[in-house]
Amino acid sequence: MLLQGSCHCGAVRYRVTAHEPVPFMRCYCSICRKTAGSGGFAINLGADRRTLEVEGEEHLSVYRARMPDGSRSPGERNFCRQCGTALWMFDPRWPDLLHPHAGAVDTPLPAPPAVTHMMLGSRPHWVEAHIQAQDDSFQEYPKASLAEWHERHGLTSP
Repeated sequence: MLLQGSCHCGAVRYRVTAHEPVPFMRCYCSICRKTAGSGGFAINLGADRRTLEVEGEEHLSVYRARMPDGSRSPGERNFCRQCGTALWMFDPRWPDLLHPHAGAVDTPLPAPPAVTHMMLGSRPHWVEAHIQAQDDSFQEYPKASLAEWHERHGLTSP
């Protein structure tokens, strides 16, 4: 599925092909919450980095999160330096994969049949996790990847 996204001020626009376009995973970790999560969590999608086309690349900045041990995450959180919109995350350990933030995607996204709530152990007390009977929830990371979740639900996009 072709995704088009942009920042709030319009300085950055992008297009990317997503084989895992369903916004099913809510991450409550402090990094996602604080860099992209307005509801106390962030929702990331899976896309093919090789297909990424960016207009306004000169307005991008990258943040590499500080980890609890003081080191820096290899993950590159790309955002518009003009308005601060979190656009996508890229981790060089998986060079073909890009994680667009669902909140910056302008293309209508399919509704998930279920939601995976991850990193609930990091959820602040003021954030209510609306976990439904069909949802999965994890204190840390789930075992299934974005691709495996989409395959299990028959939602992988060609």
